[in-house]
Amino acid sequence: MEPHLNFNPVSRQLTGPTGSLQMLPADAPACRFLMLVEGECLHDNIAAVAAKYGYCRQRYYQLLERFKLGGLQALQTRKTGPKSNYRRTDQAVRQVLRHLFLDPDASAAVVVQKLRQTHFPISLRSVRRIIADYGLQKKTLSPQPPTQKRAPAAPRPKHPPSPAAGARRRPKSGA
Repeated sequence: MEPHLNFNPVSRQLTGPTGSLQMLPADAPACRFLMLVEGECLHDNIAAVAAKYGYCRQRYYQLLERFKLGGLQALQTRKTGPKSNYRRTDQAVRQVLRHLFLDPDASAAVVVQKLRQTHFPISLRSVRRIIADYGLQKKTLSPQPPTQKRAPAAPRPKHPPSPAAGARRRPKSGA
């Protein structure tokens, strides 16, 4: 009699002839490994096995190739997206800094315009990030000249003296 393993992807439970093993919901590498074991060792129909785990046949073979080359570590989920700054290259950063040092009053939009004229495809947001990374933000308040310390003035009275009742000034009549 041949041992039989069955994995239910919905309940995430591996069941065998003597018991069962529960998989954690966030453990994608374990599920991928079980799919490969089931596809390579237990069943003939790879497309059905891959569909059972929520993958297509092509993805099954991609994962199988990764497993053969790198073992269980290769089945880890990887970060998607670009692996480097393809817009904010070192050269683009240098050009942004160059333009800012040549014209310190230039806004980020002006720097973007100058860079695009020289065929650097960069966005306004990227230029703002470069400016922020290097701490070159313009201050909102203009710097005040430093004040010198003065001798303390004589204390002022809290309330000004009220004028006498008849001493109020009259407005001048026109002439």
